[in-house]
Amino acid sequence: CALLHLSVQNNFTKTNYTYCLLFDTLEWQSWTMNDVNRQGDVIIGGIFPIFNKQLSSTTSFERDPPGVRCALFDLRAYRWTQVMIFAIEEINNHPTLLPNISLGYRILNSCGSPPNALRAALMLVSSPEEMESSSLCPPPISAIIAEAGSSRSLVLAEAFGPFQVSYFSTCACLSDKTKYPTFFRTIPSDFYQVKALAALVKRFGWQWIGAIQSDNDYGRNGILAFTKEVKKFGVCVAFVGTVLQTYKMDKILHVVEMIKQSTVKVILAFVPKGDLYPLMKEVVKQNITGIQWIASEAWITAARPSTPEIYRSFGGAIGFVVRKMAIPKLRPFLAGISPYTNTGAAFVRDFWEVMVGCRPPLPGELPGTQAKSEMCTGAESLMNSQDAFFNVTELRVSYNVYKAVYAIAHALHHLLFCQPFEEKPHNTSSFQVTGHLQRVHFTNQFGETVFFDQNGDPPASYDIINWQLRDGQVQHVTVGHFASAANREYELSIQEEKIVWRTGKMVPQSVCSAVCPVGTRRARIQGKPICAAECTPCPQEYWSNERRDKCILKTVEFLSYHEPMGIALTAVSLIGAFLSLATMLVFIHSRDTPVIKASNSELSCFLLFSLFMCFLCPLTFIGRPTVWTCMLRHTAFGVTFALCISCVLGKTIVVVTAFRATVPGNKMAIKFGPVQQRIIVCSCTLFQIIICILWLKLNSPFPDMVFRYSKKKIVLECNTGSEAAFYAVLGYIGILAAICLVLAFLARKLPDNFNEAKFITFSMLIFCAVWITFIPAYVSSPGKFTVAVEIFAILSSAFGLLISIFAPKCYIILIKPEKNTKKHIGIGVVHCVLFFCVFHSIVFLNISYVTCGLTWWLDHS
Repeated sequence: CALLHLSVQNNFTKTNYTYCLLFDTLEWQSWTMNDVNRQGDVIIGGIFPIFNKQLSSTTSFERDPPGVRCALFDLRAYRWTQVMIFAIEEINNHPTLLPNISLGYRILNSCGSPPNALRAALMLVSSPEEMESSSLCPPPISAIIAEAGSSRSLVLAEAFGPFQVSYFSTCACLSDKTKYPTFFRTIPSDFYQVKALAALVKRFGWQWIGAIQSDNDYGRNGILAFTKEVKKFGVCVAFVGTVLQTYKMDKILHVVEMIKQSTVKVILAFVPKGDLYPLMKEVVKQNITGIQWIASEAWITAARPSTPEIYRSFGGAIGFVVRKMAIPKLRPFLAGISPYTNTGAAFVRDFWEVMVGCRPPLPGELPGTQAKSEMCTGAESLMNSQDAFFNVTELRVSYNVYKAVYAIAHALHHLLFCQPFEEKPHNTSSFQVTGHLQRVHFTNQFGETVFFDQNGDPPASYDIINWQLRDGQVQHVTVGHFASAANREYELSIQEEKIVWRTGKMVPQSVCSAVCPVGTRRARIQGKPICAAECTPCPQEYWSNERRDKCILKTVEFLSYHEPMGIALTAVSLIGAFLSLATMLVFIHSRDTPVIKASNSELSCFLLFSLFMCFLCPLTFIGRPTVWTCMLRHTAFGVTFALCISCVLGKTIVVVTAFRATVPGNKMAIKFGPVQQRIIVCSCTLFQIIICILWLKLNSPFPDMVFRYSKKKIVLECNTGSEAAFYAVLGYIGILAAICLVLAFLARKLPDNFNEAKFITFSMLIFCAVWITFIPAYVSSPGKFTVAVEIFAILSSAFGLLISIFAPKCYIILIKPEKNTKKHIGIGVVHCVLFFCVFHSIVFLNISYVTCGLTWWLDHS
């Protein structure tokens, strides 16, 4: 018979009870499993998937079920067992850690299946089979280092009391202390791995990805948390395929078909290596390439899939793995494994057969008795082997096993040496060890601080691994790091230039829908994933934002009083109006002087008034266009300039008729008196008023939104309504100006006493030059600059009239009053004419250059 020793914890009283139960011998035999063990004062159990596949068997229910049979010896998992043994032997030889206390171990194989992991756990907490029934119960298992899969760890954590330290179970669900109060681990939780994977997807702008999960707690919980996390960034998961090592081929083919039919270019595989390998082989077999694979830590550094054959489809894979560490003293220990020195040790013969390629003989067995495989000669050695099994410089999961052993040892040390005791600790309760493990905080020989948070998790720290092919071998190249911060934030650093993508050096693109063109937005398609969208044009008044996910109102543009150009033009306009008003006051005040009398004071005042209105006219062009300002700006401009040029025309006719009056018998001056002058001014202006009234009546100007100048702006401007009416107004002003210019030119050789014709001639030259230059500038200027050009033309021509005609007279009245006599009027005026001719030549050239420069800038901006 055999004794089964169970340590059961009462959840309510926190009391530990020990039971020794007798099992039927036949029933116990079917539970027998090979183990590696060593006695000690305190026993630590270990469960590892040394064989990663359990062979199925048929149960007839007519006889006892056969024993567990496993296949596919895993060198990686076997090294984990050796690291555990190595760490325990180090601790036993340590002078200050657990002095005079020997640690023992018992290690079993889980075959990579949850039922077998539970069977192994029950074997651990039972008494050894060879123990006699009269013997006392041996020291109970104080802790178990297990397991390599989250599903298996969940089974163990729920089934029995001894606390468990996992080295490779990452499911975030195991952090729930209300369900698993005695579970600890030395590998970071998937909570952080999911954060890292989501940050990677966000970093490279992948919006449309696929996902592969294993049909267990690890895969389902991982993909569920990942999907929830990436949705925050607008990422869509196109499909979720499910695989498992024990699945039949039709299920694997179904997942392969999902991959082939999808348009995704990036796929996350949150699957352990054993469950993913059948899918990988099928993907390679069907030559599915061009997919960028993202890996979880469960397979990115696994040796089995890291072959040139698998690289054909999975090359460039990128994923996260726990930080690596080197244990230099471990290599001689591993190289010393031999079936000749460890006779009878479990799993050593299987290890030797895989590593050396021959089968060591059993005691008493002769070479050649079995033809199953080549028999070893006994001369084989692993001391000089270069196999990756002996590479102890890049240990990741093995280092987690090492830390787990030392964490348990420190917890035991605190328990045993921080309270009085009188006997060896074979009755140490797991509940007591659990409490001390929660408070473990030490720095190991490699400088790393080992501790657990309130959930039993270590701090998160990952390397980013990239699959690269070098010298015909798949290399796991570190291209970045990820680490958690104290406030549950993270730090992601990637050396992109070192990454080899599946597509080469270019970052692969994976979007559900093509990027919408400018001026359109992404609109979700009903019944499809959130990132499946079509491009919908934005309304005319709107424009797409940078992400192309919504339409925003375009910027409205018009010449305002608040911008520098508007402020400058307003200031110049007001200065001109002030000068016109000041000149009028000077003329009224000095109306009895010879200069004023010689220049027809009444027409001069009319002209100054019209110039005053011309200078105020640009104020209607500045500001947001409205119905009233649009109607006012063009009609006011047309009427005021018609009045202005009519006054100039009247003055020109007065000069000509005055000269003709000196001819004997000519009575023209008598016929062209003040009344006739008023009639000419009023009639010429009235004709322009009639044109403007017809314009407003038939097709008046109106505010308009113009979209042709810029795709991102709405230009508010006044539409002239009728281009013909607008050019009729301009044409009429031009006709009046041309008549004035011709008449003034004909009178240019009059005596000095009547030389006002020269001022009129020069002012009309400036006026015509400005408005001739205005036409191409007006046509070619976009948006608010059209208004600016028109204001510039109005102000330039108005200043030309004001300065050319009135500045010489003001110069004599204000600066040289002694020359304001009939005797000096001619000579003084001649000098003034010469001065102002030069002055206006410079002004005219500047006007031309500025106008041309403004036009060029507008064309090239």
